[in-house]
Amino acid sequence: MTQPIILLTGFEPFEQEPLNPSWEAVRALDGWQCEGARVVARQLPCVFGVALQTLDTLLAEFKPVLVLCVGQAGGRSQLSLERVAINVDDARIADNAGRQPIDRPIYGDGPAAYFSTLPIKGMVKAMRAAGAPAEVSQTAGTFVCNHVFYGLMHSLAQHKPAVRGGFMHIPYIPSQAVRHPGQPSLALDIVIDGLRAALQSAMTLQQDVFEGGGQLH
Repeated sequence: MTQPIILLTGFEPFEQEPLNPSWEAVRALDGWQCEGARVVARQLPCVFGVALQTLDTLLAEFKPVLVLCVGQAGGRSQLSLERVAINVDDARIADNAGRQPIDRPIYGDGPAAYFSTLPIKGMVKAMRAAGAPAEVSQTAGTFVCNHVFYGLMHSLAQHKPAVRGGFMHIPYIPSQAVRHPGQPSLALDIVIDGLRAALQSAMTLQQDVFEGGGQLH
């Protein structure tokens, strides 16, 4: 019997950053055994459209039982599990191919939004227990991260049997933060520990925990 696969993705660097902590973190878990499954970590381009093509190729190749896409969110101080992806590209900056879509639907025939199908509150609880600051986030932005999150959920919605998936944002790591005075950062080893805890929780929880995770604004 083929071993189940967890697909874990990170992004290439963008916006003149020398690295992307999402890729540095996920590649550290490539090959890790998690609750009977094997983690496969792959890098996505920070390019509208091409990122989704790459992701769909990975979904077809590995046929994962669970997918977690990870991206950088400079300015955040915690590991942020995203609740919802919205059907719009509205880029404040150009992507790595110079594309800068404005107010454009990701899929013209898609719904306004998709919710994560991962047990996000249980995963947050597990990450905190592992010593990683974590939160539920209500917005994945409107750049390539939301683009990938929405595209992932759009693909998984058509998949039978069902495959659970979602998205996590992570802060700068300290080597980046020195170039951004005043911005928070999180050590890479803490991010990796948090990812391990999150994936273990996602693989073992069939239903999310029932506790508050909302925000006032």
